[in-house]
Amino acid sequence: MAKKTMKFKTELAQLLHLITHSLYSHREVFLRELISNACDAIDKIRFEGLTDTALLDGDSDWKITIRADKDAQTLTISDNGIGMSQESIVQNLGTIAHSGTKAFLERAQELDIKENPELIGQFGVGFYASFMVANEVTVVSKAHGEEAVQWKSDGTGSFTVSEADKETRGTDVILHLKDEAKEYLDNWTIRSTVKKFSDFVEHPILLLETEKDEEKGTEEEKEEQINTQKAIWLRPKSEITDEEYGEFYKHISHDTNSPAETIHYNAEGAIEFKALLFIPEHKPFDMLMNNDPKAHLNLYVQRVFISNEFDNLLPGYLRFVKGVVDSSDLPLNVSREILQDNPLLDKIRSNLVTRILKTLAQMKEKDYAEFRIFHDNFSTILKEGLQTDWGNREKIADLLLFETTAKDAGEKTCFSDYVENMADGQEEILYLAGENRASIQNSPYLESFKADGKEVLLMIEPIDEFVIPQLTEYKGKKLRAVNKGDLEEDKEKLKEEEKQFEGFLGFAKDLLDGVKEVKLTTRLKDSAACLVGDEYSMSPHIEEMMRRMGQDVPKHESVLELNPEHPIVKKVQAMYAADKEDPKIGTFTKLLHDQAVIASGAKLDDPAGFAARINELLAD
Repeated sequence: MAKKTMKFKTELAQLLHLITHSLYSHREVFLRELISNACDAIDKIRFEGLTDTALLDGDSDWKITIRADKDAQTLTISDNGIGMSQESIVQNLGTIAHSGTKAFLERAQELDIKENPELIGQFGVGFYASFMVANEVTVVSKAHGEEAVQWKSDGTGSFTVSEADKETRGTDVILHLKDEAKEYLDNWTIRSTVKKFSDFVEHPILLLETEKDEEKGTEEEKEEQINTQKAIWLRPKSEITDEEYGEFYKHISHDTNSPAETIHYNAEGAIEFKALLFIPEHKPFDMLMNNDPKAHLNLYVQRVFISNEFDNLLPGYLRFVKGVVDSSDLPLNVSREILQDNPLLDKIRSNLVTRILKTLAQMKEKDYAEFRIFHDNFSTILKEGLQTDWGNREKIADLLLFETTAKDAGEKTCFSDYVENMADGQEEILYLAGENRASIQNSPYLESFKADGKEVLLMIEPIDEFVIPQLTEYKGKKLRAVNKGDLEEDKEKLKEEEKQFEGFLGFAKDLLDGVKEVKLTTRLKDSAACLVGDEYSMSPHIEEMMRRMGQDVPKHESVLELNPEHPIVKKVQAMYAADKEDPKIGTFTKLLHDQAVIASGAKLDDPAGFAARINELLAD
């Protein structure tokens, strides 16, 4: 056959420039694409060999080989797959986006062959990723019963086809590497790239290496399998040991501990996919070092790693989950690097979330001690779901644990147990958020509830203040922060006292900055005063925390509530009734406000003034 020079059947110069400069985010994917093509070629001949064994030519030891030649500066990827004739090599490589894999599948469907091989090359552009790293690509191929053929191109608009010397069936892709891509002549780079993208492909990938003996003047070629082939998510659960699950989890998570729980299942029906997910017991190293708020699972398509940069397979509040999802139904873009929005994706996401939340609920029921360890590590992340996943808020709430006024420090309860143990006549779930238990367990806000035998949840993680109000209710019971909002019972119980204190309450409101109202309350039993915010206002300790972080948080006006039964409050009222001009009334009133500020968890604006007022009283 005479050598032929032919034009590509498209505007190659423009399209190849797009492929090599814009289509792929990382040039290392060229090796993934070429290995995937080699796997497809092997699967095709295996498939056709089922009905015609002569096509196999006695060679069914399936393998893909990679050889780096530093002297020639070439990287060769070979397979013993179906090979190509002159006609097919022109058709498959001479037409951009003509996918031989796609055509093969269509032909198999026309023949009504039920057991189609699952091939991943659907777009027909993966081969051209070679030009990201090569300034010239040579393909030598031989199909059963055909003469060997060579295809060569520098990717600038044309290619040549000529006869070639190749005795065995299969294809060799020879990349003449660019100077800036010489790293792919390094065996370590080859190993790590294969490990990243093609570690679990079905067929062995062999790295061929020539070792020279300078003394003897001889060369010996050695081969090393560099992929594991162990895609355990494709195997039945009954065949996999806990040790194998643990090893695989450590491999993908870089965690040194075994997972707390494993989720392994095949989804079938409207959409089919396989998932192998792991719930860690402790925060893996990558979570300790990385504050990425998005969830990342390893996405595979028929054993080939696509990416772990997709953040829409799981919501961010489940980002502690590690694992893999393998599905040929997912809508990838042409470079297979971007997961496109699609109703199928929503179904996979919903399926995964349901499974994970169900597994966590089962952990809580069957091994509470183990679940406590998980909860202590990941509850802060999990709580984000109360704000972002409205459809699953109650399921998430079922998994949360809190300290409470009815239990010792360190002991926790859940919402369902709290509701079950609510006092007679109690209709609300009561809670108080604060910086830590020590600072709020004796808070004035708890006094009346303790006196009535009502349990109050103590929420001491900073995120609680932001996400718990999003829950609003649990199993028909409204949630109520005990340091916010009015008490309905105050309106009836304090009618007489309010008449008596009316003048002083107006005086105090005019005197105090940052107070929009001064009123009496039954909220307090032992304390004289407290500050109460609006139902949706931010607590003072959170405001203070955000200011320390450099956030500009405008101050809000609170309500100062006074206990009319407290001796100090009675004394100040008596002083006001006796002589409104007495300067000590102002001093006492400001001290009542100062102690309310301190009890709320906020800082005093004028600590020196507070000290001066204390000293003034002590000097009397």
